Amino acid sequence: MNVTIANPKWVKAVKGNKDDTKDSKWIGDLFRLGLVPGSYIPCKPIRILREFTRYRYKLTSCRSSEKNRFQNALTVCNVALDSVVSDIFGKSATSVIDYLIEQSDNSIKHEEIASRLLRSLKKKSDRVIESIEGYQMTDSPKYRMRLVRAHMDYITSTMKDIDTMLDSLIAPYENAVQLLCTIPGVDRNSAITVISEIGTDMTPFSNSKRLCCWAGLTPGNNESASKKKSVRITRAGVYLNPALVQVAHAAVKSDKSPYYKQKYERIKKRRGKKRAIIAIARMVLTAIYQILSTGEVWNPTDLYKIDMPELLKERHCPLLSFTVTSSLLWVCEKIVLWLILLWVKPDRDKNRYVLAGA
Repeated sequence: MNVTIANPKWVKAVKGNKDDTKDSKWIGDLFRLGLVPGSYIPCKPIRILREFTRYRYKLTSCRSSEKNRFQNALTVCNVALDSVVSDIFGKSATSVIDYLIEQSDNSIKHEEIASRLLRSLKKKSDRVIESIEGYQMTDSPKYRMRLVRAHMDYITSTMKDIDTMLDSLIAPYENAVQLLCTIPGVDRNSAITVISEIGTDMTPFSNSKRLCCWAGLTPGNNESASKKKSVRITRAGVYLNPALVQVAHAAVKSDKSPYYKQKYERIKKRRGKKRAIIAIARMVLTAIYQILSTGEVWNPTDLYKIDMPELLKERHCPLLSFTVTSSLLWVCEKIVLWLILLWVKPDRDKNRYVLAGA
């Protein structure tokens, strides 16, 4: 028996004329005619890897929520330590907050606060003391902050266990991870997330355009009566999209490999920041498809060299060669003119030009 797992969106019957019997008949007719596209189902090791990466994503979101709750408790207690320190959960800030929680009354000793500061914060001891001066911390917020911190420690320890498990599960795909890390903005965690979502076998996707469409990074087509409506990207790739957008933000800030940075600056002027980031994310996914398909390291190239049909490639190649040739001729012309101005000087008395050394 051949079982096909399909998206309900593509087998939905007409609204207002459907029930269970009609739905089953409609789906059977579509399947008989070959109009039911099957969903992408990776192999079992990739599915197991995906479960752990998605669980780690949920834990990361949960830890961020707990950090916001902890910050809210400090704000209620009139502690503005976040206005001075860059990380409220760093060593110095944690030591100061522990001191405030341990105090039975709302008094502080300036010398004790200054002794708990490390490195560059020692120069800002006056600002730190000013940010916590006059705080009001009762037993209720103290107890809540202890609970939040204990929960954060538990989440952090669980994430470490998951990272250990991920290292063992990703071992067979270590070569693919190293190849993906050659892309600007992609670190080990991002590479593991991408592999867990799309796998390493690109044969289910006919080309990179199909992969980008499956990931929800392509604009839709919504045109009727010669009027174009919203073409926003779809909601697909709930876990893959955030990882690629995070990679895109890191890639456009890279000075070592400014390829994506230049693309981003050019698109941002025409389409805005948000559309430019989505465009860079799609370029990164296209590069991932090419790397996993060929086994080669990342090499900056334009999109048309990968996905453009052969006929359009032949049309672009003469245009590209003409552009390069014209640019070289322009440079040579400028160099010749510069040499002429350097070695020839005008003789205004005889109304002629002579060599500079003559």
